[in-house]
Amino acid sequence: MRSALITGLLVSYNVVAQSGLDLADISLPPGFSIEIWTDNVPNARSMALGANGTVFVATRRDGRVYAVVPEQASIPSVYTIAENLKMPNGVAFRDGDLYVAENHQISRFDDIETRLDGVSTAVIVMNTLSTEKYHGWRYIDFGPDGKLYVALGAPCNVCERKGLANISRMNADGSDQQVVASGIRNSVGFDWHPDTDELWFTDNGRDMLGDDTPPREFNRVRTDGMHFGFPFCHGEDIADPEFGGRRECSEFVAPVQKLGPHVAALGIEFYRGEMFPSSYSGQAFIAEHGSWNRSKKIGYRISLVRMEAGEAVGYETFADG
Repeated sequence: MRSALITGLLVSYNVVAQSGLDLADISLPPGFSIEIWTDNVPNARSMALGANGTVFVATRRDGRVYAVVPEQASIPSVYTIAENLKMPNGVAFRDGDLYVAENHQISRFDDIETRLDGVSTAVIVMNTLSTEKYHGWRYIDFGPDGKLYVALGAPCNVCERKGLANISRMNADGSDQQVVASGIRNSVGFDWHPDTDELWFTDNGRDMLGDDTPPREFNRVRTDGMHFGFPFCHGEDIADPEFGGRRECSEFVAPVQKLGPHVAALGIEFYRGEMFPSSYSGQAFIAEHGSWNRSKKIGYRISLVRMEAGEAVGYETFADG
């Protein structure tokens, strides 16, 4: 099941103040609204949707994974299903089981929605991930091919490191891990186009090149083995000061859409629902958690990449404030 980024949160609106958070300043397109669903999942980072409507939330910094269960009452029930984990950023749901990606391993909680109040011991799917902490929070999801995909970030601002800076895939049991695409500094979100099944992903480029350089990227994987430039080239044509002299930018795959500089793009979701106007069908929503390496901050919003006939044709703000 796909992430709950859009389908679960941007649904209805009451301007409220809970835990000191006031949503009144959040701007949305006409007809859209937002409300706080629960404030009992501190440090929420990534989400996955279960077959019975349970929203699983990973925290990365808090070391916990939560299950949020919708109730008939307005306040959902929240269960802690794992704790004391090592950067549990990625969660994915498949065939009743929840997969959790920590820094060093991927685990599976079997038949999870039937045992939220008494979760059994996790099954280790694979435990050979790099233990580098820099960009060591993993994003995972299952593709249309039934494979489990994982993003492995570069352990640096800019460097070369064998076996990292890529998106890999494996069987659900952790076997047969293969690199799908490389030259990817730090992807923390990907999805598959609903019409073509092509993999699209966000990538956070290097820092320390100025306020407006380089752009963050939205990329498409047409075939296995594509290289997206890192660490030699950033954006479409920005040669790296240290590594750029070794390769030409023309050798690599350019982004299909340049995103804002330093916006820190995370989850991306092609809209498949029926609640939004039809003009949003198949459009790409991107969560941007915001910049640090910029004198004037940017991001802290949900952006929309407009799609036409399977191509990215525009980039605009959907929600900010």
